[in-house]
Amino acid sequence: MSAASKPSHGPLDGARTLFYKEVLRFWKVSFQTVAAPVLTAVLYLLIFGHVLEDHVKVYGSVGYTAFLIPGLVMMSVLQNAFANSSSSLIQSKITGNIVFLLVTPLSHWAWYVAYVGASVVRGLVVGTGVLVVTAWFGLSWPAQPQWILVFGLLGAVLMGSLGLMAGLWAEKFDQLAGFQNFLVMPLTMLAGVFYSVSSLPPFWQVASHLNPFFYMIDGFRRGFFGVSDASPWLSLLVVLGFTAVVAAWTLRLLKTGYKLRH
Repeated sequence: MSAASKPSHGPLDGARTLFYKEVLRFWKVSFQTVAAPVLTAVLYLLIFGHVLEDHVKVYGSVGYTAFLIPGLVMMSVLQNAFANSSSSLIQSKITGNIVFLLVTPLSHWAWYVAYVGASVVRGLVVGTGVLVVTAWFGLSWPAQPQWILVFGLLGAVLMGSLGLMAGLWAEKFDQLAGFQNFLVMPLTMLAGVFYSVSSLPPFWQVASHLNPFFYMIDGFRRGFFGVSDASPWLSLLVVLGFTAVVAAWTLRLLKTGYKLRH
């Protein structure tokens, strides 16, 4: 075969196959990976909405149940995007089947696109499920749907990247659980999912604005009501910057084979 007729190999060769494998991995157990998170979000809504609906109004006239729904949707997107890439990679490392990927000519870009792409799919599927099931509780038609799409997609990419980083770093499930329980969960729960940050005392308002997860949830909620605690453009800038940093760091770790090649 002449040099001119040899097939070229791009940086994303094989990404499609790995992406398909990762999507199939979570879809085959969709009762656990999709239905269970949707049920959890509905339980949150039923409990908090029942207790606080008649006592809390947000943004002047928005009922608490309607306010809560976008927060639960975005929380589900973030947590499931993180869980998909992190759990898949750590499971492959512990069982040893990661070697079958290491012997392939996959580039670090192909790994990143496949793992994060599948995480985005799972996050958005779960988020859509939560929205469909909970919207009839009182959520009106979105006021600015472009922000819903932008922050939903960026949030899933960010958390998929962070999950991939956590999966590379962790050597056992306990370490991964610690990463999720002591970093991802607190930052998500303290980002305004269940309350408006503007209702907090001044110190906690400042603390909340230092949390990048706040901007993802606040920007996403802006799409439903047309109002938010922070400017959507500021939120977009923060989320873009944070996503770029995490993605670049994750790509660097993949390129060097961090904790993959011993």
